[in-house]
Amino acid sequence: MLFSERFSRYTDGTHVAPQSFMNMRNIYFSFAALLLVVLSAAACSDTPATPSSPSASTGYMALTSENIAGSWTLTTLQPSGSGVQAVPAGATYTISIADGRLSTRADCNVCNGAATLSTQTVTVGSALACTRAACATMAFETAYLAILTGENTVAVTGTSLALSSPRGRLTFVR
Repeated sequence: MLFSERFSRYTDGTHVAPQSFMNMRNIYFSFAALLLVVLSAAACSDTPATPSSPSASTGYMALTSENIAGSWTLTTLQPSGSGVQAVPAGATYTISIADGRLSTRADCNVCNGAATLSTQTVTVGSALACTRAACATMAFETAYLAILTGENTVAVTGTSLALSSPRGRLTFVR
């Protein structure tokens, strides 16, 4: 096919853009319009794509030292990529955060270290000072401390506290 045959001709003999060019242009405009609609819908969504600051409208309380202060008892942990595990029978796992410090009881061991609160996270220092007794729940304790240490997103709802990170999730109650 000759180049000149690719063009449509009007009755007055003028050349116009090739039909395939017109089709591609329409596809690009359609794609751009669709992308605009999708992005607009996502921006207007009530459900955030990433965790946001807790607020009264979501049922979560804003993270402050006052509403996180006190003792919390672990009910479950879930290491990343694993199932939810309940605290072993007879074992006690608690956490207390106050004045930039964290204290936790991990069955028969006690750990202390630095803890920093921000708008929606608590960061537990990696250098926790822990007693090293050989508890019957040592594997659970190791998983607990691995999830606890580092930055965690915090959700406080009434008497429940959840710490989540790429390492896993810890759920506590008062």
